[in-house]
Amino acid sequence: MTRAVPTKYAAVVVGAGPAGVAALGNLLELGLNKIAWIDPSFDGGKINKNYREVPSNTKVSFFQTFATGVQPFRSVIQKTPTPNAFSVLNKLDQADTCSLHYAADLCRALTDGMLKLDQVSQYRGTVVAADLKETTSNWTVDIKLQDSSSSHIQVTTSRIILCTGSSPTNPPLPISGTSIESLDLDTVLKPSILYDHIPKNQPTTVAVIGASHSAILALMNFVDLARSSHPNLRIKWFTRHPLRYAEFMDGWILRDNTGLKGQAAQFAREQLEDACLSKSDAGRFIRKIDTSSGREDAAYKAELPECTHIVHAIGYQRNALPSLTRNNNKSPLGEIEWDSEFGGFVDQQNEVVPGLHGAGIAFPEKVVDPMGNVEHAVGFFKFMKFLKRVTPSWV
Repeated sequence: MTRAVPTKYAAVVVGAGPAGVAALGNLLELGLNKIAWIDPSFDGGKINKNYREVPSNTKVSFFQTFATGVQPFRSVIQKTPTPNAFSVLNKLDQADTCSLHYAADLCRALTDGMLKLDQVSQYRGTVVAADLKETTSNWTVDIKLQDSSSSHIQVTTSRIILCTGSSPTNPPLPISGTSIESLDLDTVLKPSILYDHIPKNQPTTVAVIGASHSAILALMNFVDLARSSHPNLRIKWFTRHPLRYAEFMDGWILRDNTGLKGQAAQFAREQLEDACLSKSDAGRFIRKIDTSSGREDAAYKAELPECTHIVHAIGYQRNALPSLTRNNNKSPLGEIEWDSEFGGFVDQQNEVVPGLHGAGIAFPEKVVDPMGNVEHAVGFFKFMKFLKRVTPSWV
């Protein structure tokens, strides 16, 4: 239930996943004392809803660095009775990776603590529209509340921070005229519900498209089912390029954001490389289909008709943004382009959109490694590092 709060806010933070929590913490640390925080559930975002069962590719120490990155977070930790998500993380091997449920619990605990602060006003709902008044550079934000009446409320601010997240890319089937059932990648990455989406007592062949970190996790989950509860399950793995791993260099990491790490890297090296796949345990269930060098269409036409299910693990795309307009809805804001250099957006005339900012997996920082490779920095610690750099310019 929304409490009575002033309509005018110093900032509006949209989203309560790890980036939203970090954005709020940084703005509070910089002295903003009236912030509206908007989310449908305030329950850790998609990392808690969908990815608790995913093995992280991040060392525990980086989650700890995130948790202590700003003073408001440290205050929450100090005030939270133990045992709690912070003390549990502290007992883990700091140099090892961990299940994402530890990170999800951390995010939820920080959220619970931040919501108790007098400077923060929570709105359980969804931002459906925001209108910029160009003469004042103020935004009017329309919130659809998450209650039985689905009523709306408006607030105003000079700063909106969009931490609205991303979802798996799910393109059309590569071939037409088939009855293949599409599996959502989020379902495949959650073994506890994947179990019920795959038939147990009839021949089933799943096509896995891609060689990303998520694709390898999908293969791991399918192999676990095939060698336990689903003996009739087989997997066709369609991939265009060799497996790519993160590599520790002299003070930096090659393919830090795109290469395989953690359990996924170990599984790939031991089970999926060409030299070992045919002899590995995973090779009893997986057949690799090479789609490189123009082979893709022919491979799909030849191999997909035998498949009963398909999952695309080829990346993520931004969730839809609210309707963005100018001057009392007189004109749409139009196409806007994310610029991670300052954590904001430019319009079609390459003019900075006043007071509109972003962070998180939907709006990550663009980074260039010493070899000139361009990546987008995604992860708890990387979100915090980015926000500590850009939020002072927002304030």
